[in-house]
Amino acid sequence: SPAVARAGPATLPGAAASGGGRFKFGLRREVLEVTRAMAALLPAGMPLAQSLNAATGVATGEVRTVLQEVRARVERGETLSEALAAYPRLFTPMYVGVVRAGERSGDLDSAFNRLSTQLERDEALRGRIVSAAIYPLLLAAAGTTAVTVLLFFVLPRFVGLLANSGAKLPTSTRLLLSVSTLLHQFWYMLILLPAGIALFITWLQRTTEGRLTGARAMLAIPFISTLRRYALAARFSRLVGVLLGGGAPLLTALDDTVESLSDPLARTEVERIRTSVREGSSLKAAVAASHIFPTLLAQLVGVGEDAGRLREFLLKAADIFEERTERATQRLATLMEPAMIVMFGAVVATIALSLLQAIYGINAGSFK
Repeated sequence: SPAVARAGPATLPGAAASGGGRFKFGLRREVLEVTRAMAALLPAGMPLAQSLNAATGVATGEVRTVLQEVRARVERGETLSEALAAYPRLFTPMYVGVVRAGERSGDLDSAFNRLSTQLERDEALRGRIVSAAIYPLLLAAAGTTAVTVLLFFVLPRFVGLLANSGAKLPTSTRLLLSVSTLLHQFWYMLILLPAGIALFITWLQRTTEGRLTGARAMLAIPFISTLRRYALAARFSRLVGVLLGGGAPLLTALDDTVESLSDPLARTEVERIRTSVREGSSLKAAVAASHIFPTLLAQLVGVGEDAGRLREFLLKAADIFEERTERATQRLATLMEPAMIVMFGAVVATIALSLLQAIYGINAGSFK
């Protein structure tokens, strides 16, 4: 309807998926539900402000409040992209960029359907990756707890017996008792260490230097580097493809993609690509010069440019790299499970053998 076209498109899911660390799980889920509602309401011819009002029924808390404020702004004459841009915690630059592109093209309904599908795909991918990581994390937690209990509670019961036996203790047992003694003397380190790790993670996520350090580290670790490159290529392809599908010109899509990427190295790389394209280079040549994105991405972009189907091939590239990211994550999780079992098993076996060796030495001495 004319009212919808003037006000602009409604909330878009693709941006919610690209919000990365800005979102908590509950907020992402509520934005997804709101987007689904808007995708159903707008094709029925309902005006935008009325659709926003109806969509607040599936939201709670912060999302509900923000939607009410967005509706009020739209009713005062602001475009939807302007209204959404005022709330970057929920609506990322990519989100706003797709809305803006939809406002220019007037194709609000298809934008909602396309981006709703994208958000659901991102949520499904995120869920599969998290599921693959749960078991290794549980193994790590259980193994660490078992070793801590052995060193902190089981070993002290043997200290008196072994110390008063008069027998010469094996080197492994003496080292083990030294570790147990240190744990008892510096028990507060068991509390400070998790706190220090939490502060370090916060520094990595919240500061510019931390994010840059983390990005460089992830691209330096051999297996993690491949996984990270796949993930960044998938995100770049998906963002540009979705923005082009919403009617944005290539340079505008690249501008919004720069603002939507949380990885500082990827942002710098896309800025370089945008500059090259603005200066007349093809997107394929600009991507091919990247030291972050895989070679396959430039090849697919080149095919898309030659065939005049750039958006289609970008989305196809995103599908390919998302699948590779998922497979690589599952492979890493599969490798971590036996590795952790062997590692913690070796630690427990070392502790048990050291104690048995000492006990055997004491018993052997008593028979002399």
